Amino acid sequence: MQHFLLSAAARTLSLKAVFRMGEDKAYETFRQLRWSSTEGEAVCPRCGCVETYDISTRRRFKCVGCEHQFSVTSGTIFASRKLSFTDLLAAIVIFVNGAKGVAALQLSRDLDCQYKTAFVLSHKLREAMAREQASVSLNGIVEIDGGYFGGYSKPENRVEDRKDRRLKANRTGKRECVVIMRERKGRSLPFVVANEGDACPIVRDRVGTLATIYADEGTGWDALHAGWDTRRVNHSVAFMDEGVCTNQAESYFSRLRRAEVGTHHHIAGPYLNAYANEMAWREDHRRLPNGRQVVLVASSAMAAQQSRRWAGYWQRAA
Repeated sequence: MQHFLLSAAARTLSLKAVFRMGEDKAYETFRQLRWSSTEGEAVCPRCGCVETYDISTRRRFKCVGCEHQFSVTSGTIFASRKLSFTDLLAAIVIFVNGAKGVAALQLSRDLDCQYKTAFVLSHKLREAMAREQASVSLNGIVEIDGGYFGGYSKPENRVEDRKDRRLKANRTGKRECVVIMRERKGRSLPFVVANEGDACPIVRDRVGTLATIYADEGTGWDALHAGWDTRRVNHSVAFMDEGVCTNQAESYFSRLRRAEVGTHHHIAGPYLNAYANEMAWREDHRRLPNGRQVVLVASSAMAAQQSRRWAGYWQRAA
């Protein structure tokens, strides 16, 4: 049986189709995404008035009620954009099509734009992806696991000068733990904490009390037994014990590790949470056609408010 990702059903939108549609049709696409409830008719973002004047020469609108002028991207993540609508839509397609993510350098080359532009745009799309997980709660069978990223300590050249990097005293202090909570046939929620056990308070907020938690033998998960039906599997003995496993959580970390090694090379530090959320989104939507994925990302971006973290990032205003 053919894998879904290899089938024609998985390919419903291509870069060729995006560039063929032209700037006008790309603009109409963003209008439909921004104001889907009014079939693309502009709605004032300031007062909510549906009566507007269309300033077609500048692709702007003027509200009849408050006389506020705005564009299709005003107040969204794409506010103050300089890329054309065709390039913006193409960027989303390129970003979505990367199963393990897309490097900002590659995106800048594909769009013939500065690396800074591609870097900030990629992180804005990741911010839009994370909106889907903001209010998600998990139930049923929930797998939990943690993985450590960053904080690499380069060994000394001479053997006699080398230290045991497993000891806490010899670490950089920059290593962080990504904890994934993944519902069977449901959503994935990643969080960045210092150690695995620090995620237990987050579990209380995001996992239903009637859920069954599957975890490994790590001592950080011992506290979960007090609040949930928690079942453990000792990975030093077996990967699955009477149906209890964390294979779905390991699948997430497999994608995140490959994104780090093969695409981004370094995802630790202040950006780790953004990459963790991106890979969770990719895992949750891996069985959707790429055209549908593009619509989901673009719709989330158009529904999101203007990014504060990525506004003026290169001017150190963020």
